[in-house]
Amino acid sequence: MKSDEIRSRFLKFFESKGHKIIPSSYLIPENDPSVLFTTAGMQQFKKYYLNPELAEKDFGSKNVVSAQKCVRTSDIDKVGDNTHLTFFEMLGNFSFGGYGRKEAIQYAYEFITKEMNLEISYVTVYEGSENVPKDEDSKKIWQELGLKDIREEGADVFWGPTGDSGPCGPTTEIYVDGIEIWNIVFNEYYKDKEGEYSLLENKGVDTGMGLERLAKVVQKVETVFETDLFSPLMLKLKADSSQLKARRIVADHIKSAIFLIADGIRPSNVDRGYVLRKLIRRAMVYVRKINLPDKTLINLVDIISEIYKGVYLLDGKNVDIKNTLITEVDKFKNTLEKGLKQFNKIVYESLNEKAHANKKISGKDAFLLFSSYGFPLEMTLELALEKGIEVDVKSFGEYFKKHQEESRKGAEHKFKGGLADHELKTIKLHTAHHLLLAALKLVLGPNIKQRGSNITAERLRIDFSFGRKLTDEEKKKVEDIVNQKIEEGLDVIKKEMPRAEALKIGAEMEFGAKYGDTVSVYFIKDREGNVFSCEFCGGPHITNTSELGHFKIQKEEAVASGVRRIKAILEIL
Repeated sequence: MKSDEIRSRFLKFFESKGHKIIPSSYLIPENDPSVLFTTAGMQQFKKYYLNPELAEKDFGSKNVVSAQKCVRTSDIDKVGDNTHLTFFEMLGNFSFGGYGRKEAIQYAYEFITKEMNLEISYVTVYEGSENVPKDEDSKKIWQELGLKDIREEGADVFWGPTGDSGPCGPTTEIYVDGIEIWNIVFNEYYKDKEGEYSLLENKGVDTGMGLERLAKVVQKVETVFETDLFSPLMLKLKADSSQLKARRIVADHIKSAIFLIADGIRPSNVDRGYVLRKLIRRAMVYVRKINLPDKTLINLVDIISEIYKGVYLLDGKNVDIKNTLITEVDKFKNTLEKGLKQFNKIVYESLNEKAHANKKISGKDAFLLFSSYGFPLEMTLELALEKGIEVDVKSFGEYFKKHQEESRKGAEHKFKGGLADHELKTIKLHTAHHLLLAALKLVLGPNIKQRGSNITAERLRIDFSFGRKLTDEEKKKVEDIVNQKIEEGLDVIKKEMPRAEALKIGAEMEFGAKYGDTVSVYFIKDREGNVFSCEFCGGPHITNTSELGHFKIQKEEAVASGVRRIKAILEIL
């Protein structure tokens, strides 16, 4: 059975059980600054566990199912074994108060044993802790289904939250052929930033099953790299027994890099861009290690697009993806040889006991390799391991943290909250920016998300997620909506509230911003009291839309795959 059929069967199975199929969200988490990437299927649904009524409003159901693309780098050092990956697809069914343990376990049992015709090796249940009791209910349900091998485990079967706070709970795991393939989470608790647990009023179900691992057991192969999700890549990489781990790392890392680029992330030395750069450069080092040409990475783009054809729209972005990779590979090539020479020089000095009695690469030297030669720390660690010496990781972290803080301070000094200054013209355009985002959602659909902004006294600029050029009619309609709200003279109201409450009411978050426990939310309501715009924002704004003038779009263009940009002005009438 091919992976496409496995994915399709999963979605259709749960659709037949009353679940609404929801498309995969971006790898950049929406309204969740606590994590860099989408690492689980439930991330796009976090707010619905706190407010199930929103699910019925948005989806028409409290039960949904998805195949979610994910990136995790926490186990990057394990990539190359039989099962670990940085990019994977998470198959998941979710319920926001619609059903509980019994249905979730019965659905899973039916799908695995009947739909996939697999035999469950064993399952696990939570043994309990001082904060959460033992999961006797799950154990009983599995026993009623005829499972005999039910194992009690501790922290490994308590999942969440994603980030430092959010819904979480005990889990039950399903193993097939001795491999964990499905994790069923019962979201019964909320963990706050202080580590305190409280019972959720609305209990939910959150499940996750790796498509790649499921494909491995269904297709009866030894590793995920032998499934049809990887075999074309491994064939291109000439995957014989020589340097097999290196070939697997290249296949995994380039897949992650391609999906990150497709979702609008670009290589840089901070945050998401740093992770992307690390993946590309790590892949390039291994490409050279197995004596393949540098252009190998670029040649793999079309193969990956073909693997996911009809599932994820990569083929239309191939040119942009390739250009990004070419630029990054060329940039790294120019420094790689110099960096290796510098590394060997540092190693020579570290092995010289007179110069370095501890025989260790210092954090300062490791950061020099990173900042001047583009070596991710992981690459320095791997090269050092081959030489039998250590790296002062703690000291490197201190240098890197200082570098990040200086970078952020510089950005904040230049554009505080996207504003170049706090002049009256800039403040007016900032308020118009809120109206524009709300209007775009009305015209183009509720899934529109801001991807960046820059506001000066001359114009506003907004980047937003959308896959095509706007028509003249759509632009005119957006302008008309914004000008209508300006003419209505609506009050702009600021409210301070807990971040959890702001998320619950669906307030829009500024792209890439990080928020504390208490946030400022700006509301613009129409004359009937209906919310037109509701956003997290630090301000400042004018107090009434009648102060703005006439709104006009100057330009609409593409800035990246799936990301459009609008520049607009306010004309004084």
